[in-house]
Amino acid sequence: MDMFTPDLLILNAAQLVTPGKGWKLKVIKDGAVAVKGEKIAALGKTDDVLPLVKKTTGLTVIDAAGKVVCPGYVDPHTHLVYAGSRAEEFALRLQGMPYMEIAKRGGGINSTVKATRKASVEDLAGFARERLARMLGWGTTTAEVKTGYGLSTSSEMKMLQAIRLAADSQPVELVPTFMGAHEVPPDYRERHQDYVDLVVDKMIPAAAKTSLAEFCDVFTETGVFSIEESRRILLKAKQMGMLPKVHADEITPLGGAELAAEVGAVSADHLVYVSDSGIAAMKQTGVVPVLLPGTSFFLDSKYAPARKMIEHGLPVALATDHNPGTCTIEGMPVIIGLACLKLKMTPEEALIAATLNAAKAIRRDKLVGTLEPGKQADILILKVPDYREIPYHFGTNPVDTVVKKGKVALSS
Repeated sequence: MDMFTPDLLILNAAQLVTPGKGWKLKVIKDGAVAVKGEKIAALGKTDDVLPLVKKTTGLTVIDAAGKVVCPGYVDPHTHLVYAGSRAEEFALRLQGMPYMEIAKRGGGINSTVKATRKASVEDLAGFARERLARMLGWGTTTAEVKTGYGLSTSSEMKMLQAIRLAADSQPVELVPTFMGAHEVPPDYRERHQDYVDLVVDKMIPAAAKTSLAEFCDVFTETGVFSIEESRRILLKAKQMGMLPKVHADEITPLGGAELAAEVGAVSADHLVYVSDSGIAAMKQTGVVPVLLPGTSFFLDSKYAPARKMIEHGLPVALATDHNPGTCTIEGMPVIIGLACLKLKMTPEEALIAATLNAAKAIRRDKLVGTLEPGKQADILILKVPDYREIPYHFGTNPVDTVVKKGKVALSS
């Protein structure tokens, strides 16, 4: 390789860690990464990278001695655009009040819908930027963001606009998902089919016309959207250029994983009650399972069978599921810890699930999720000497420096 002049040089890492093949990490001791523009130009042992580099004025050099260097975290399932708080509901639930009773009092998702509908595009984008700043501080460099708290054509489009506005004004790269089929709003409670018609005939065409949504998701669950309704919604979205995703088998074994395979979904998410046939169908059709242990932890409920999916050869991904009602966690290191403690994943598997496999769940694995020449320079420097310290120090934030597209976006 010819010598080149980099813009950023990270040297002397205790471990340079990146996903390799299968469920294996590539670990380079005394590692280095050289960045040119927005891309990784070279990486390897420090003594091997330095001879390739022409040092000039303006070169940023970071000494990562005693620290881990790894890919930026990818969070492939969030609901971070919303207004309002459900802290009162949280307290009531801790006292044993059932969700349906909370909903009757005006709480639950419809509380968030009410507040979100009242908020302006600018307000929603501002709330999202505050959350994204904290997520960046935890090492997230790419995040998927869903609508679903508007539940009307105008409010859902407003949420898509807020996602775009937030994306343009802070470092975390956002991947937008339309989710008008998140719940049935109160004004359609007795006209369920009319709401499905609204999503299919009005909302999806409106979202497609704006080109603001890359994916379409649906909450396929007993009492929300049936398999037949979900199929109709997802096929319409697919016809109009949006890739399908499914909230699948979270509360009951309804067959959401099988539906995800049938419609060619990129991912099936939650999967707490996934069936053996659902696992087999996802494997056969290449659906990425996205597991959300933070939600199970927050609700003190059952966890998805991660080990079974891994043993069947599925590329399990992890996400925060950040939302105002069932999981307010914003940091992927917390999710990595929960994956080890509750999903019984190894630290190696959890880090791969939070980077490369998470990128696969949003069709970004050719761009981010690993450290290799030619890929986007989304890089973390962590204040630990070994990647296994990430889940070991559960609940603490190891992030020292965040590099996004080759530029230092955050440094402690």
